[in-house]
Amino acid sequence: MTTNTAAPNTATQSGPNAGAAGTWQLGDRTVNRIGLGAMRLTGMPWDPAPRDRDGAIAVLRRAVELGVNHIDTAAFYFVPTRTANELIGTALQPYPDDLVITTKVGASRSRDGGFEPYARPEQLRGQVEENIRQLGLDHLDVVNLRWGSGMTTEAGPVADHVGTLADLRDAGLIRHLGISNITTEQLTEALTVSPIVCVQNQYGLTNRADDALLARCGELGIAFVPFFAVAAVVPGTSPHDAADETGTAEIDAVAEAHDATSAQVRLAWTLQRGPHVLAIPGTGNVSHLEENVAAGALELSESELALLDGIAGGPA
Repeated sequence: MTTNTAAPNTATQSGPNAGAAGTWQLGDRTVNRIGLGAMRLTGMPWDPAPRDRDGAIAVLRRAVELGVNHIDTAAFYFVPTRTANELIGTALQPYPDDLVITTKVGASRSRDGGFEPYARPEQLRGQVEENIRQLGLDHLDVVNLRWGSGMTTEAGPVADHVGTLADLRDAGLIRHLGISNITTEQLTEALTVSPIVCVQNQYGLTNRADDALLARCGELGIAFVPFFAVAAVVPGTSPHDAADETGTAEIDAVAEAHDATSAQVRLAWTLQRGPHVLAIPGTGNVSHLEENVAAGALELSESELALLDGIAGGPA
């Protein structure tokens, strides 16, 4: 990543600190385990109006002040009036030396909101270069290939796409590769082509389908980065369609015991799944950001973990 010694200082103001939950490696980069997802900075495509631009910039700058040094984004995070990547660049350039920006390729959106779930291998370079331009960088720290269930027939083997990204890494456009929306078998396939530093899948307290994949990543020393860990959406739906209310009573009871929010309990539970688990909760609100970062210091007891594990039928 392009850096500058005049970059904003990290964790220079009072408040929670993103380092409270510890650190993990993304390749040769060290990140605090509490990060920030950029999807909500612009407002979501189904929202009636975009989020306030100044508010989004304030969230990004406050995140860096609180020690957040891992931001997850994508060129397809946008609404007609603004993009997440542009907001990141506006708020944070010159970038702090320790900031790791992770982005995704493999999917795209048109200006009218149409979503294309996969790209052919030959389209990936253009997507990588678009992220580089929007973020104002000379290369990307981590690029996740966004895959998805049922895509193999249309998109071809995941190894072909990973191989293309590995070529772009060798050309100096990318530093490290990750993969998103994948199965354990697809991770194994990807690893035959290139080292993988992170896996980013939907996962959370009430969505435990990837317990085995999370454990496998731990065995391999690969970061597991869940998305929608706080949103608690019903698998197979969008966050605006249906919220998963499973275990509300148990979660609320643990939250009350810690004078915490249910979102903080969900984040704390997720982080305690393993030292290789990173959190990237998204928000466009400074207060919610501070609550999310504070969750990194929330330690759940063995009995509380057992109670919460029981919501989904027990630990993996």
